[in-house]
Amino acid sequence: MISVPFSSIPDLPKPGQPRRCARLMLAALAALPVLATLAPVPAAADFRLCNRSNSRVGIALGYKDGEAWATEGWWNLGARSCETLLRGDLVARFYYVYAMDYDQGGEWAGKAFMCTRDKEFTIRGIENCLARGFDRTGFFEVDTQEQKSWTVQLTEGGQKPTAQAGGAAAPLPPVKAP
Repeated sequence: MISVPFSSIPDLPKPGQPRRCARLMLAALAALPVLATLAPVPAAADFRLCNRSNSRVGIALGYKDGEAWATEGWWNLGARSCETLLRGDLVARFYYVYAMDYDQGGEWAGKAFMCTRDKEFTIRGIENCLARGFDRTGFFEVDTQEQKSWTVQLTEGGQKPTAQAGGAAAPLPPVKAP
């Protein structure tokens, strides 16, 4: 950004204009590049997860990576916070999530079994988890309905996690919640 002191703007009055107007017009023209950077940016299409509980949670995500399944973890989310897990337009209809409550115990889980481990991981393939030295963990399915972006909301107690795209919320299948 170029900064020009107001006093250094030369007087360029047009016939019939006071000198001060010319200075203000030049100052406004100089500010246009800055104003353009403040314009709203279109929302990014992402897969996001919001932790609406009062606990810290750990998140693992399962998805199709080309022809093979992959799982990744751990994203650590504080209470009442959100995180983008995948950036850009979603390329699949189904994603799978597993979450564990670090503070009170419990989990958000399901019946789609995939591989995980205790420390940070990216694992290709979901078969033979135990034989390959991984844990076998039940993830719950998230149907994005082929939307380009999606947000999953984890809630506390006996409530179900919810998902939303474009502001519409829909309940997910019941899972074991903390």
